[in-house]
Amino acid sequence: MATPTRTYAESEADALGERVSRNPRPALIWVGVSAFLLLLEAGAAVEFLLNVLGDFLRAVPQVGRVQAVVNLQEAAGNVPTLLSRETIPNRGYYNGQEYVGTFMGLAPGTAWQFRVGLIYAYSFALLAWTWVGYDWYRTHYRVADWTPRDDVVDRLRSHGWGLFGLAVVFMFFVLVVFAPAVSPTTVAANLADPYGHTMTYWTGSGTEEITVGQANLGAQSQGTPQENVGPWSYDKYGRFHPFGTLPSGKDLFTFIAHGARISLIIGLLSVGLSASVALILALVSAYYKGAVDLSVVLISDAVMGMPQLLLLIMLTVILSGTWIGKIYSGAFVLALIFAGTGWPAMWRSFRGPALQVSEQEWVDAAKAFGQSPTAIMRKHMLPYITGYLLVYGSMTLGGAIIAIAGLSFLGLGVNPPTPEWGRAVNAGQDYVATSSWHISLIPGILITLVVTGFNALGDGIRDAIDPESDSAGGEGEAGGRGGGA
Repeated sequence: MATPTRTYAESEADALGERVSRNPRPALIWVGVSAFLLLLEAGAAVEFLLNVLGDFLRAVPQVGRVQAVVNLQEAAGNVPTLLSRETIPNRGYYNGQEYVGTFMGLAPGTAWQFRVGLIYAYSFALLAWTWVGYDWYRTHYRVADWTPRDDVVDRLRSHGWGLFGLAVVFMFFVLVVFAPAVSPTTVAANLADPYGHTMTYWTGSGTEEITVGQANLGAQSQGTPQENVGPWSYDKYGRFHPFGTLPSGKDLFTFIAHGARISLIIGLLSVGLSASVALILALVSAYYKGAVDLSVVLISDAVMGMPQLLLLIMLTVILSGTWIGKIYSGAFVLALIFAGTGWPAMWRSFRGPALQVSEQEWVDAAKAFGQSPTAIMRKHMLPYITGYLLVYGSMTLGGAIIAIAGLSFLGLGVNPPTPEWGRAVNAGQDYVATSSWHISLIPGILITLVVTGFNALGDGIRDAIDPESDSAGGEGEAGGRGGGA
C-alpha cells in the first residue's frame, strides 16, 4: 500500500514537536506563564465576545426573543476578572470621615487611576511576554538560524514611527476589550438607564440617595462655569469624571470607551470584508487575466463611480426598520456599505503585485505539474501579497474609523443612544469656545490620535517589509511599491 503524501506543514509540525520534546523547559515555562496571565483577565475578552454575539443575535428575527440570547448577555456581565470594577471599585461616597465603597477607602479618582494603571500594565506585560515567546522560539526551536522574517521584525523594531503607531493601536485595543473596567461607571447606570439606578452621596451634613439620572441633571456641562464639569474633576455628587461630562451630565469617558467598541467593530468588519473581496478578485484576475481581469476593472470602476454618501443615506433610511438595520444600532449596515464601496481601492492596490507574482517561474512550474488554479493562488501567489494586505488593511481601518465618526457627527449611521465618538463631537460643537470645550476637543483629539496610529503602523509595516519603499528612503523602480514580500 502506498504511503500517504505528507505536506510540508505536517512535517514541520512533527519536527517542531520533536525539538520541543528534546528541550521542553522553555516551552513549558512560556505556556505556563501565558496560561496564568490569560486566566487573570480572560473574563474581559469573553465578556466582549459574548456581548458582540448577543447584540448580533438579538436583532435576528426569531432569535432575538430566545431566552438563551438574554442569558448570554447576562452571563457576559458576570464573567469574573481580576482587574474588574468589582475587585477594585471606584464608586463610593464620602460619609464625612472617609470614603465608603471604594477600593481600600481611596478617593474615587485615585481608585479609578489605580485600576486603569493595573489594566494597562497587565496588557503591556502580556504583549512583552508574547514577544519573549517568539524570541524563545527563534532561539530554541527554529531550525534555521535566520529567515527573511527576522529582517522584517528587526526593521520594524527600529522604526520609531511604526512603534509609535503600534503603541497607540495597542492602547486603543486595550480600551475596547476592557471598556467596562476602565470606565468610571457602567453603561447601564450612566448611559442606558440612569433613572433605574441609584447612588449615595454626601450632602455636607449627611448622606442621601438619588437616582443617577437626577444626579446627571446636576452635573451637566453646558458652557458656563456654573454648569460645567471639566476633565479630571468631581461633580457635586462626588463622582469622578476623567474627561468631564456631556451636556446631558453623562460621563464622557464612559461614552468614549464604549463608543470605541462600535468604531472598532464597524472598522474591522468593513475592512475585513472589503479586503477579502479585493484579495480574492486580485488573485483571480491576475491568474486568468484577459476577459476576467477586464470584467473586474469595469465592475470596480462602476462601484467607484457611485456616490458613497448618497448610497449611505439611502440604504440607512431603507434598512433602518429592518432587522439588519437594528444590528449594533445600524453599525452593521455601515460596515456592509463601507465594504461594498471600499473594495475597489484595495483591489487596485493588490492587483499590481498579484500580476507580478503570476508571471513568476514557480507559478508556471506549478501549472506544468498540474496543480489546480485554487491551489496555485493559495500556495504560490497569496503569500507574496500578504504584506500589501497588512499595510493597506491597517491604513484603511484608520480611515474607516474617521469616516464613522464623521457620519455620526452628521447624525447618520449609528443610531442614538448608542455611544460613538462622532456623536460626542457633535454634542459639544456649540461649546467649543466656552468652559465646556472638552466635550468636542477630547473626542476629536482621540480620533486624530487613533487614525494617526493606524497610519503610522501601516507605514512601519510597509517599510519593514519593503525597505526600498519611498518612505524608507529607497530609490529606483522598487520605490513606492507600498509593501510586498
